[in-house]
Amino acid sequence: MTLRIKREECTYTNSYCEENVWHICNYVRGNHPALLNECYAVFISNENQSVPLWSQKNSNNHQGLVFWDYHVIFIHYVNERCDVYDLDTTLEFPCSFDEYKTKALGSDETLQTQFHRSFRVIPADQYLTSFASDRSHMIKDGKWLKPPPVYPPIFNATSQNNLYAFINMTNNSDQEVPGQVLNHQNFVLRF
Repeated sequence: MTLRIKREECTYTNSYCEENVWHICNYVRGNHPALLNECYAVFISNENQSVPLWSQKNSNNHQGLVFWDYHVIFIHYVNERCDVYDLDTTLEFPCSFDEYKTKALGSDETLQTQFHRSFRVIPADQYLTSFASDRSHMIKDGKWLKPPPVYPPIFNATSQNNLYAFINMTNNSDQEVPGQVLNHQNFVLRF
């Protein structure tokens, strides 16, 4: 079965991609529970927390280039079909993985090493039960860098904030957070 979620059906707050994707996972769990095991949250970051993505709405150049400290996307993968849901892209929603890898990810081969991306691929059901953020990463000098979502922060049974563990791409065996960390090449091969 093909999952089709419309952009306007999604909970969205600018600059809170990790929560936006959590809400997509939660939507699937509530409305299409049989498809949840085909879905993934994917954190994109690196050791320098400087990752380029193209075709992004927050860009002020014609290529749509943005350097994020991290970014999170949602993937639905079944029967060799893979769709990417990125609420911050100018591409179709969803778009095919092939289009997203070409127009939004590009290739690490053309990037300086410091900008090579890593991808933490997390099954959606595990993301729903393990992710937590108190949003403190968005506060500097007592002020919000970007306005927070209107709904309460997302906590789990054991944590109020483990966002940085999800962003950390140097330790793939961290028991606090699930998922497999892949380099760009292996990520593309995975989907």
